[in-house]
Amino acid sequence: MTIDKKITILCIDDSEDICFSLKSLFQTQGWHTVTAPGVREGIAAFQQYHPQLVLIDYHMPGINGLEGVRMLHTLSNTLPILVLTIDEDQNVADAFLEAGASDFALKPIKAPDLISRVKLHLRLLEQQQSYIVDKGINRSTLNLIVRFMQQDEGALTSRHISEGTGLAYQTVSRYLQHMVAQNLVKTESNYGKVGRPIQLYKLTS
Repeated sequence: MTIDKKITILCIDDSEDICFSLKSLFQTQGWHTVTAPGVREGIAAFQQYHPQLVLIDYHMPGINGLEGVRMLHTLSNTLPILVLTIDEDQNVADAFLEAGASDFALKPIKAPDLISRVKLHLRLLEQQQSYIVDKGINRSTLNLIVRFMQQDEGALTSRHISEGTGLAYQTVSRYLQHMVAQNLVKTESNYGKVGRPIQLYKLTS
């Protein structure tokens, strides 16, 4: 599978307007879009259409997006799942990543950012090696972050890494936590004139 071939994307969101907007947006890229108003319908659509990527809303009636990610992840542990959310809470992000999500797209949706993020995860899907490294961590995404950090000899903020890789800030933060625990990166604190110190990250080798 390459991103030049026919791509099917499943969008699970209880908002008809958002589903319509996503379908129209993805049509400009030549991607086929399947929509579902809830998790149960989304699971059925996944089993029928076998999409290459799923977008799922967090806040939905009945089964919420977090449980939906868990259910999808049991069907495929290589499927890229992007969470649509207005929440920027890192604890929420960590819960989604541990459940099997790949990344996040914040609402309100910005078309160029979303298209770029979808393309990024389709490329990562092509490059997948042994997928799971640790809970909530996959090798392709980890390699992407490492490659970006290798391009700069200095210490970097998580925001800088997020902007450079195209990954959501919450996703980068989760991976940096893992990398610190595995001694892949070391941390430094930059004390400015006011406010809290800025945390910096640098590869250990």
